[in-house]
Parts: sequence; structure tokens; C-alpha cells
Amino acid sequence: MTALLPTRRYDLDWLRVIAFLILILYHTGMFYVTWDWHVKSVHAGPDAEWLMMLTNPWRLSLLFFISGIALRFLADKGEIAGRMKERAFRLGLPIAFGMAIIVAPQSWLELVETGEFSGSFWAFWPQYLNFGSDFSIITPTWNHLWYVVYLLVYTMMLLPLATPVRRFMAARGGRWCAVVFSRKLGLLSVMALPVLPHVLIRLTLDPHFPTTHNLAWDWANHAHSLTMVVLGFVLAKEDTFWSTVRRAMPTALTLTITLGVGLSILWAQWDTLEASGDWNWMIWPARIARLAYAWLVILSLLGLSARFLNRDSTVLRYLTEAVFPWYILHQTITILAGFWLTRQGLSVGVEATLVILATILGCAVLHEVFIRRIGWVRPLFGLKPKTAVRESITVKTAL
Repeated sequence: MTALLPTRRYDLDWLRVIAFLILILYHTGMFYVTWDWHVKSVHAGPDAEWLMMLTNPWRLSLLFFISGIALRFLADKGEIAGRMKERAFRLGLPIAFGMAIIVAPQSWLELVETGEFSGSFWAFWPQYLNFGSDFSIITPTWNHLWYVVYLLVYTMMLLPLATPVRRFMAARGGRWCAVVFSRKLGLLSVMALPVLPHVLIRLTLDPHFPTTHNLAWDWANHAHSLTMVVLGFVLAKEDTFWSTVRRAMPTALTLTITLGVGLSILWAQWDTLEASGDWNWMIWPARIARLAYAWLVILSLLGLSARFLNRDSTVLRYLTEAVFPWYILHQTITILAGFWLTRQGLSVGVEATLVILATILGCAVLHEVFIRRIGWVRPLFGLKPKTAVRESITVKTAL
């Protein structure tokens, strides 16, 4: 029931890379929608919001789920204390470096755009690093690096539990999985059971704890995110679960498309629905359907990647190492490029294309020329100090 899967999961390597690339494009999209963000394009409007809303429910949940799987494979190699020390360094150093250096230009331009600060970055930076500054935003801050902060905390929580989890899943837990994900119950179980904790969280915590990315007061977000990490951590090596994922893929994909279309129609009219007492009965079913949609997307992607992407390649080896530095860099490059380009009088199509190209090329050049080639720079971006043979997601990736 356990240990039947290969030790290298190329499908999950690919899926992790794809998930991060989607996240990078999502943050580029935040420059163009009406939702609150650090800086905005002069062309910001609602046109792309439907697409953003289709990715918003699952993009980070997928990453947390894959990170839980990676953590389980890492933990099962033993030496838990050593693994904890390694993770603390591999994730903690990029967080500290990112907050002090990488994220600082984001806060600078955010305050420049609102008129709260008018000086250069070099005049702003010492004030940014001062925890007692009087800015309207918290400085220093982690902005998009909150995901890494949360993952580090979850890692320190779960690694000490690796041995009892391994023993439990090798015995009673494995037998339960064999029943729950059996051929008779499997398809329904794999599509429905992982949704239930999120429904409970949505009913109990979400109304009281809106997402803030404040580590000490983000309890609903913690509950959703940690649930996905634990789910991946526990089920990482359950062959019955993964075989059912593959069987469920066609059904999950069909339901994903159906829910995606239906929810898009509802979301387009959401303000009207909330304002109209006649349609209040639709609000909570739609919210629950959103949770189901999020898991079904993840389930579909897991099945599709297992079927079509479970193979190694030179490109995969390169991207597996590159994707974390790209993640650390991308939002700052997007904000810097977007802030300048949107003041050049360009059309929205030209501007958006250039912002995306600047983000991708900026990440690619900085990674290739500096990060991967300079030994002391590599740990600042979550990489080993020296170039080594690529290790798969199931062994030692930083995330």
C-alpha cells in the first residue's frame, strides 16, 4: 500500500514548474485588474478578472499540496533533525534576503504611486529597513514571499511527525486508504473527501478571519493551506490514492469544466446576487461549489500530469532548479517594469506584452547569469551553494 511508487516523480516536478509559472502570470495580471495591489496600470479594469477568478481558488492550494508530497519524501530519508536544519536554512535565508533586498522596491513604488513618498529608492531603503517607520504599510515586509514563510512554518511543524505518520500509513492508515480509495468507492472518495475540511473551514473560520498574510492572525488561510500540505504529506506514497487519481481524471476534468463555466456566470453577477434578497439562497451553494471546483482542478491536473508528463528531460532539470529563484524575483520585476511602462502612453496590448516579457526575461537573465553561476548567491535564492546533480521534487527541492 505504501512504497510502491517510484522515488522520482517527474510528473510532479513538471506540475510544480507549471504551477509557479501560472502564479507568475497571475501576479502580472494583478497589475491590470481592479483589485487592490501594490501598483496598478493606467489600463486596469475588469476585463481579465474572469480568468483570474478561475485560477484564484486553486493556484496556491496546488503548490501547498505538492510541497506536502515533497516534504514526505524528504522526511522519509531519515535524519529529521538534520532535515529541519537544512529546511530552515534553505527557506529562511531567501525569506530574510527577499524581505531586505528583493521586496523593498515593491514597497517603494507602492508608496511613490500613492504619493506617500517622493524620494529615490536609495533614500527610501534605510527607512524601509527601520521597523519603526511611519509608513501606512508594514516595512520591511514579505509581500509575495508569504507563501515561503508559511511553508517554512508548516515544514517545522510536520517534519517531527514524519516517523509516526510513516508508521501509521504503513499499517492502519494504508488499510483505510485501500478501502476508501477502492474501486467501488474510490472515484467518489477522491473527488469529495478532500473538499470536506475546506467546507468546514469556510463555514467556521473564513467569515471571521479574512486573508491578511499576517502570520500571527491569518487562521482561515492557515487552515486551508495547512490542510493541503498535510493531505500531500499523508497521501504522498499511497499507491491506491494515486491509481484512483489517474482513474478519476476524465470525470474530474469534465466536472471542472462544468463548474468553471457555471461559476464564471455566477461570479459575473455576484454583486447583483448579494444585493438581491431573492437570490440569497444561491450564495452559499456557490461558495461550496467554488471549493469543490478548486479540488477538482487540482485532481484533474494531477491526473493529466501523471498521464502525459511523467518523463524526465533536460528542460525539466533546468526549470526545476530555476523556478524558485524566478518566484522570488518575479513580482519585483513586474512592478518595476509595469510602473515605468504604464507611464509611457502605450496601448494596453503593447504594455501588457512588454510587462510579461520583462518579467520572464528578467527572471531568466538574472537566474542564468548571476544566481545559478555564483556560488555564494545561490543560497540567497534557495539553491545549494554549488551546482549539483538535480534532485527530484520527491527528494530535496526547497519547496
